[in-house]
Amino acid sequence: MRILLVEDDAVLRGVMLRSLRDAGHRVDVAASVEDADHLWRVQLFDAVLLDLNLPATSSPTSGLGSGLTVLRHARARGDRTPVLVLTARDRTEERIAGLDAGADDYLGKPFDLAEVEARLRALVRRAQGTEDIATLGQLRLDRRARRFGVGGVPLDLPAREFEVLWELMSPPGRTISKRELSEKLSTFDEALGDNALEAFISRLRKKLVGSGAAIRTLRGIGYLLEAEV
Repeated sequence: MRILLVEDDAVLRGVMLRSLRDAGHRVDVAASVEDADHLWRVQLFDAVLLDLNLPATSSPTSGLGSGLTVLRHARARGDRTPVLVLTARDRTEERIAGLDAGADDYLGKPFDLAEVEARLRALVRRAQGTEDIATLGQLRLDRRARRFGVGGVPLDLPAREFEVLWELMSPPGRTISKRELSEKLSTFDEALGDNALEAFISRLRKKLVGSGAAIRTLRGIGYLLEAEV
């Protein structure tokens, strides 16, 4: 998944960033209203982790935290990206305000990083209409365990190939453009170019031989993971 992490506390932001990246996610970070609003406008994300209590800046704010402004702007322009709001555990009014502004879920601080990961999976699964287990032919993806298998045998893949196949299986049968796939697997600090993406697709095609699933290129449209006839 490509995630936008909006958190002004440098220590907490660093811990969450390492945890999410270690779990295989691509993460962009913002520590202010302006950065969060800009990144959210110019890039598509699978989910947003949003701290409501961002530092007050030149942007309009509410008494409950300027993160609400960013969320309201996104929903006003029709952006339906799943949002997990991070709030102080004893601020009931913050949680209510966040949900009313369009958040999909909230998590009180302090929190367990494993719960953050689980809630993100649930939000994205709901938004994409996917399940924890996806199968195509003999290829099987267990999202909770972050594992692929072919006929019950684990399919060991380098990190980037794993991410490419994950996106093609979310859900299987969905056509995804080269641009969207590249953006999902990039961050503003590390971009995935077309040549690198094509190399990953080529290697995956070889590893999927005999799995009952194959990657098809739809010229001018993108890629499709489908069952072999």
